Amino acid sequence: MGHHNRHFAGDPHALEGVWSPPTSAANFCEEDYAVSRYFAEFISTLTNLAYVYYALVYMYGPGSKGLFSPRYDFMSISLLVLGIGSFAFHATLRQSMQFADELAMLGLVWSLLQGVLTIGTKRDRILNWSMAVGFPLFSAFYISNGKIIYHASAFGLALVLITIRGHYLFLWRNPPFPETKRVSWKKRGRRTLWLLLIGYALWNIDLEFCTELRSLRVKIGLPWAWVLELHGWWHVLTAVSASWFMDIVREVQEELRDGASVAGKDSESERLKEL
Repeated sequence: MGHHNRHFAGDPHALEGVWSPPTSAANFCEEDYAVSRYFAEFISTLTNLAYVYYALVYMYGPGSKGLFSPRYDFMSISLLVLGIGSFAFHATLRQSMQFADELAMLGLVWSLLQGVLTIGTKRDRILNWSMAVGFPLFSAFYISNGKIIYHASAFGLALVLITIRGHYLFLWRNPPFPETKRVSWKKRGRRTLWLLLIGYALWNIDLEFCTELRSLRVKIGLPWAWVLELHGWWHVLTAVSASWFMDIVREVQEELRDGASVAGKDSESERLKEL
């Protein structure tokens, strides 16, 4: 399953849009330009604002110093970029914007992977440089051949590595985190994973049962038919789950920084006692 083997082109209004004709390899179940000539896939375009919203919630939440001095990190920036890139893709269905969307998806999981791999390790600088070099190299490779299987494989591999690293941090790390925090993070992590899986299931239902969904949307009529634009729910649910996971990663990073600070003070105290 996946948008590499489903392509719903040839809709009645597909050639009437501002960005027509669609040139992207991926074309989802939502009918092209059925609502507006400016948005090829109306609901799938607007639901990307969920990514933008959660990115801005962090940037302008506690710790922000005003409109022109937001707080930010790699994860929040990647979430914002994904919202913009995916918005542009679904609005235009142009191949160039599809690459922007897909690379922004990779950028998001890359930021999450970087976040969990470089917390509390002695090789942070090497990992950061390796990932900083690896991402543009893979991006150039993917754009040059355009085969979605490479994108899907890289995306899936990153999720597997994030999961393995999470298990290490919460189950096998020595010394372990405080039990109350570890239990909370594990509970919230499972909730995040379930939300992501529900979104992925809805995405694939939208692909595999498009004919039935389109027929049902016609019977229901607008605006309630928009509820059945399931690819839009994928955007909303992944935006929420990504935001939740980022909160966990930041809390773990803060805990490790506090632990390192305490350890440093203890070490300094021991050295002074020896003198």
